[in-house]
Amino acid sequence: MNNDHFMLKLIEEELAAEPFGRDMCTRFPPEPNGYLHIGSAYAIHTNYMIAASFGGKFHLRFDDTNPLKEDIAYVNAIIEDIKWLGYDPKEHIYYGSDYSDEIYRSAVKLIEAGKAYVCDLSPSEMTAYRGTLTEPGKISPYRDRSVEENLKLFAEMKTGVYPTASKVLRARIDMSSPNMNMRDPVLFRIIHAEHYRTGNDWCIYPMYDFAHPIQDAIEGITYSLCSIEFKDHRPLYDWVLRELELVSPPRQREFGRLSLTGVVTSKRFLRQLVERGHVDGWDDPRLPTLRGLRRRGFTPESIRRFITEIGSIRAQSTVDISMLDHCLRQELKGTTISVMGVLRPLKVIITNYPEEQSELLAIENNSENPELGQREVPFSRTIYIEQDDFMEVPVKGFHRLSPGMEVRLKGAYFIRCEDVIKDAETGEILELHCTYDPRTKSGTGFSERKVKGTIHWVSAEHAAAVEVHLYEKLLHTDTPTEENEDWTVRLNPESLTTARNAMVEPYIRNVGAEQKFQFFRHGYFSTDSKLSSAERLVFNRIVPLKDTWNKR
Repeated sequence: MNNDHFMLKLIEEELAAEPFGRDMCTRFPPEPNGYLHIGSAYAIHTNYMIAASFGGKFHLRFDDTNPLKEDIAYVNAIIEDIKWLGYDPKEHIYYGSDYSDEIYRSAVKLIEAGKAYVCDLSPSEMTAYRGTLTEPGKISPYRDRSVEENLKLFAEMKTGVYPTASKVLRARIDMSSPNMNMRDPVLFRIIHAEHYRTGNDWCIYPMYDFAHPIQDAIEGITYSLCSIEFKDHRPLYDWVLRELELVSPPRQREFGRLSLTGVVTSKRFLRQLVERGHVDGWDDPRLPTLRGLRRRGFTPESIRRFITEIGSIRAQSTVDISMLDHCLRQELKGTTISVMGVLRPLKVIITNYPEEQSELLAIENNSENPELGQREVPFSRTIYIEQDDFMEVPVKGFHRLSPGMEVRLKGAYFIRCEDVIKDAETGEILELHCTYDPRTKSGTGFSERKVKGTIHWVSAEHAAAVEVHLYEKLLHTDTPTEENEDWTVRLNPESLTTARNAMVEPYIRNVGAEQKFQFFRHGYFSTDSKLSSAERLVFNRIVPLKDTWNKR
């Protein structure tokens, strides 16, 4: 981790003044009710690298204290994603639900100390009693129950005597506190639902703010590193540990929360996108989920590089997504093979090339890295070029193919357009008839004439037909914050463009799963692991060769 990282400096200073009596240990505590996204990766990285910087351990602990939302499928996905990122917790994978007995005993201890009570207020009444930012809350009429009565009621809550949401256990702190989190917060609530790990063993579940510090203490966590929205929760974190009289308790510290322009990171909005069918599941390549980024073709190395380059974030920060694209380009530009792919094919017949002839041409794999060598690309009488590479009436500055003009085919020959064949009724261009100059073969060292344009091509006889997906920002603007806002108007209808009849050179048939490559002039691509099959090859553009999003 960079030595100027503010969290690293803060911890170094604190440990110099008041060291722990144990090794450094941090944790990442996701709730298994969704999938990790790029903001999660920043939090994982911060916890993992702080632990590594001090020679400590990194824990993955699932905050699975709400049976209504959690699922083992999310657990497995989160473990897989974290390992894919390169932050493997190894044997240090834990579950908050495994600490249910200890958390329950902690609640009993608070009741016995007169620091917690059972409250019968309904959820709406509790909200009304809580007060506002400018007005203090009102004391619950159940706040002065005796210790004996509270112990009895809490035990009955545990045994399932009362229905869901009929009672809660609250901390007795201060209803006039300026910090709303300290106004007698709920510690336990009743939920009659089957838990994915503990089944029906429990019908009361702790709130995160209560379970979190106890779980940290059980595991020997030294630093609970949280995103900035938990700063106002820190007094409650400290209160719980203090009232339970724990020796050398963990310390909560906060770092900034990462957002990206043009993408959704709010779990609520992500869920709406998926459930309303605006995207193709949680792994849609337009989403910032790690599953989506991976399916699109991003590498764990590029994501780690992006997080490292962001550096230290102290507050809520929004980073332009083009920076993530830049990090991937930097990784791929010298390591990937560049192949020719025609996304919108236009047929070209080279009339003076022998009909039955074909040849193999040696073309460099990467112009920036000669060590990647060359490959043989088939050439024949009929080829495909991009429709955009021909203009019947060329505008000023157009240096590609037009009637009577000459261009170089990359790695091959000069060709001249002699005739344009059109549909008699619609006027649509069907094909071009061209001639080639056999003396201009690339690599022969002969070419006295110069041409301004070079275009890519694919032999029609040898081409592989594929489907190509091109992506832009999912949102025109950033994620809305208003609860009732019709945010679907922010969706970009052109966030996905599909080239269903693309033609690429036969090399592409040998591309493996998640292998990255470049389509000449189009960008960097990867196989779509979800949609591809032996009968249907689908490729996703990860990023174009240059940033185009900021130019729109």
